[in-house]
Amino acid sequence: MLLVLGVGVVVAALMVGQPFVLVPETVLEQVVVWRLRAPRLVLGLLAGGCLGVAGLLLQESLRNPLAVPELLGVSSGASAAVASCVAFGIAVPGAPLTPALVGAAIGGGVTLLAVRGASSPAAVLLIGAAVSSACQALMLASTAIADSREQGVLVRYLLGSLTGTTWPVLGPVAIGLAVAIPAVVLVWPRVRLLRLGDDEAHSAGLDPGRTRVLVLAAASLLVAVVVGPAGPIAWVGFFAPRLARRLGADSVLATALVGAVLVAGADVLARTVLYPVELPVGGLTAFAAVALGLLTGRSAWSSRG
Repeated sequence: MLLVLGVGVVVAALMVGQPFVLVPETVLEQVVVWRLRAPRLVLGLLAGGCLGVAGLLLQESLRNPLAVPELLGVSSGASAAVASCVAFGIAVPGAPLTPALVGAAIGGGVTLLAVRGASSPAAVLLIGAAVSSACQALMLASTAIADSREQGVLVRYLLGSLTGTTWPVLGPVAIGLAVAIPAVVLVWPRVRLLRLGDDEAHSAGLDPGRTRVLVLAAASLLVAVVVGPAGPIAWVGFFAPRLARRLGADSVLATALVGAVLVAGADVLARTVLYPVELPVGGLTAFAAVALGLLTGRSAWSSRG
């Protein structure tokens, strides 16, 4: 079912919009489909897949369903670093991938240092939310001091947007994925041991603390690769793993597929629902996360009752 839905979203992303293109025949239709919609679709699929897998890694390694990039300073750290470079006119080689990677590592690293000794999920959540809030404050400050031309670009970026994606934008993403995918393959067997518990991981010869640092590094890389060009597309790392589990497919590949379909589908809605006004895709994914949270919460309350 998920594969069928994914194929439907891909076809809709290429065909639906202004103009509606069933088969690209004219020069204008070919430009719209292959130079505008196709790279945007590819970035949406990659963004959803990467954010979903990053959320899965963090949730499983910390054994906390609320441990998502948005609440551990990873996503907001990457966004803050990119926004600061834009606002202050800092030229960084490899931008936006390089500043996003540095920001994600700093945000996630600060959170990990701060939560040392905190064992309860609520404590981890509160500390991570505090770090994320600090990063968001830096984002807002950067936006406030930027000139009027840059402010519009920054606001759209910080809400999460695939607008203006071209094939050259995907070059740094491909380079980042060439490093991130092997990193995920290497850490995933260790994550499966960590979710059994620290004692079990110790008995298997694993150092839980060091392993979580490696997992955070892999998750930060995944987030940075897509947050750099697309901005912080909200809460995909939260609900993609949950949806995959509810579909009975608790794996990295299934989570990546769920995240990819969600973001690509949200982008189709973002650019067509209020055309010619384009909605931020991050706003739609956040709305979907709230709806999913309410539904799952209601199910949990009903089962207790």
